[in-house]
Amino acid sequence: MPYFCRMQDSYKHKGLRKQLIQELRDKGIKNEQVLSAFDAVPRHFFLDLAFLEQAYSNMAFQIGAGQTISHPFTVAFQSSLLELKKGDKVLEIGTGSGFQTCILCEMGAKVFSIERQKELAVKVKHIIKELKYSPRLMYGDGYKGWPVFAPFDSILVTCGAPFIPEALKTQLKIGGKLVIPLGEGRVQRMKRLVRVSETEWVEEDYGDFSFVPMLKDRAK
Repeated sequence: MPYFCRMQDSYKHKGLRKQLIQELRDKGIKNEQVLSAFDAVPRHFFLDLAFLEQAYSNMAFQIGAGQTISHPFTVAFQSSLLELKKGDKVLEIGTGSGFQTCILCEMGAKVFSIERQKELAVKVKHIIKELKYSPRLMYGDGYKGWPVFAPFDSILVTCGAPFIPEALKTQLKIGGKLVIPLGEGRVQRMKRLVRVSETEWVEEDYGDFSFVPMLKDRAK
């Protein structure tokens, strides 16, 4: 089936999105900005054709290079923790499928996104362009952040990190939020760090989540 067939957004897809949004509400997602973005961004555009029928279920799927597109609830939960305002500069570590990237763009953020896997970094550009969003994308090492565009209002890490990279902490504005799944192994703890001064961060814990690991070596 040709690529353009996947990029069609039918009444059926739109109806399935409405059902997913209600499921997210039932699971505790209350941020209307996040829910509106889920309504506007067709998740099935980011999945292989084999998964089209399940695109709006609360499931993660393989997207290539050993990576996954996160559960919708996880994307919504992390997005809610950022408490974004329109125009905020957001650094995303792990572009992945591009779905989270587009959700942030739809929420009005100025998005800067880094992807470590070359295969995904190339693939995602076409999908995002088709949807007419314009984040800045980079193939590189997420542990280093993107200092040339720092400081950021928010930083979102979409993979399980064994530790909190110091570079990400220092690239955060005072008052800014860093959301990161912390820990090695199959389960991580969702953390939110709020920078309250040049030298102080307040850490909050939001429970267990499961992500693919943040790769430790630099992009090659």
